Amino acid sequence: MTSESALREYVEQYLPEDDVHLAARARGQELGCVPIGAGGGAALRFLATALQARAVVEIGTGAGTSGLYLLAGMPRSGILTSIDVDPDHQRAAREAYAAAGVSPSRTRLIMGKALEVLPRLTDAAYDLVFVDAYKPEYPQYLEHGVRMLRPGGVIAFDNVLWHGAVVDHTKRDESTQAMRDIARLVKEDDRLVPVILPLGDGLLVAARRP
Repeated sequence: MTSESALREYVEQYLPEDDVHLAARARGQELGCVPIGAGGGAALRFLATALQARAVVEIGTGAGTSGLYLLAGMPRSGILTSIDVDPDHQRAAREAYAAAGVSPSRTRLIMGKALEVLPRLTDAAYDLVFVDAYKPEYPQYLEHGVRMLRPGGVIAFDNVLWHGAVVDHTKRDESTQAMRDIARLVKEDDRLVPVILPLGDGLLVAARRP
């Protein structure tokens, strides 16, 4: 193991996951929806806590791993709205939430295509928006996400390093280009203050200016 990979493992394992998180992660792997890593998940929990986020939108439910982190950082009165097109993903997420003792009243799971659901969500009503869904649609999720954020709210995108492909100029597939585009669009958006956190496969985080 190189010193760089050892350091990365140290960061990712700094806050170990409990059995509920590990079970949700394993279920996600079985379903083919690779969840956010432990380091990125810890960052989501931190953001939800720092923002005292009572209203959170998650684009891409997966098997509930990221939702568990978000809910753990939110106050008990907070509600997570999570969107996914696959009913099996949301069924697995409900199981994960129940295993963690999360009240069903704290989650609102919406099945459908994100670009059809997002226009129905209220402007400036959310503290935090997390995106981990269909990569080519990330740039479109950005405009909806910023619209939904309150001033001072945060939007976060997972996988923005895309396994290192974003810096390999021979890679021109749709998903890789979308990751390059979202990084550029967020950086150029005067409404946002961004940073890329090198956790897992890269977490792009941006706060909406007051």
